[in-house]
Amino acid sequence: MTKGTPDTGKPRRRPRYRGTHPRAFSEKYKEHDPTRFPGERAKVLASGKTPAGSHVAVLVAEVLAALEPRAGDTAVDATLGFGGHSSEILKRILPGGRLLALDVDPIELPKAESRLKALAESLGDAGAVRCVRRNYAGLRKLLESEGLAHGSDVILADLGVSSMQIDDPSRGFSWKHDVPLDLRMNPERGQPAGVLLSRMKKEEIGDFLRRLGDEPEAAGIAAALRETIEARRSEKPIHLLSTSDVAAAVDSAYKGLTSRDASEAKKSSLQRTFQAIRILVNDELAALESFLRDLPHCLAPGGRAAILTFHSGEDRRVKKAFAAGHADGTYAEVSREVVRASPEERHANPRSRPAKLRRAVRAR
Repeated sequence: MTKGTPDTGKPRRRPRYRGTHPRAFSEKYKEHDPTRFPGERAKVLASGKTPAGSHVAVLVAEVLAALEPRAGDTAVDATLGFGGHSSEILKRILPGGRLLALDVDPIELPKAESRLKALAESLGDAGAVRCVRRNYAGLRKLLESEGLAHGSDVILADLGVSSMQIDDPSRGFSWKHDVPLDLRMNPERGQPAGVLLSRMKKEEIGDFLRRLGDEPEAAGIAAALRETIEARRSEKPIHLLSTSDVAAAVDSAYKGLTSRDASEAKKSSLQRTFQAIRILVNDELAALESFLRDLPHCLAPGGRAAILTFHSGEDRRVKKAFAAGHADGTYAEVSREVVRASPEERHANPRSRPAKLRRAVRAR
């Protein structure tokens, strides 16, 4: 006899994958349910894509080679994200080591913390991991409060956005879902991108698109966004910008161009535009500059730092800070050239393509 529901007595229908166009993000991709679709994640990875809602760490072997984590080291992951790099670092600093991890994302941080603590426990030291919800610009003060004023042996900063944030439509990081434009790393602080842009003049929008995104079509995109914002002012209640509004503004800049080259150019423009808005909303370059100023004070003598950037403006700042530190004797060694993902990694994980890795070693 089939067990019925308490109120109707009708047979309870089992949850199932909802065909080709499910609405909920948690139901949309089969790789979210490894119990029912055990081979789906492997199939997605083999096709050179990232499983939706998950994250594949970039340049893992290269980061480990740059940081040289050893048993007993104190390590800092200044931008924890999914924790892929931290998991590998933790395996190398135990026994005797300590991992301090930071992130501002209140949604993803507890998940990553749970994974890392479970790993630490399996390696025999459940207390080796401490996760703190904080922006990495405040690392120096945090180290002082943690009794680490002498500095850390290893510091990693991965400035990329986690795939979990990009793929989750509720976060408003991607044009692939028509949702309110948000793009905040910490959705509990600051203003959503839609609110911030609605208060900016056309010239201000164009300026930050050029400055933060190196966007050649900045003027046209800014004009289209401003036109949309003005049209919304008559609506009650006022509807703020959505991700599709940004996509439409970029599309308008390429109106009339239908060649394959134009299609690729438009896609690149979309990526640059969303990246520029994200950097603006989260004040990311100011945070990076604070971090780079304090980094020498956060490293123990002989300590190693590695920074992964995904934007030319970020890389320029890291390169300049490391070069200046090397010239004045603060750093004993810095990267001469950036390290990039191999062709094999770029195929297996397309989101690794823009990554640039630089290293610095604190003078003794």
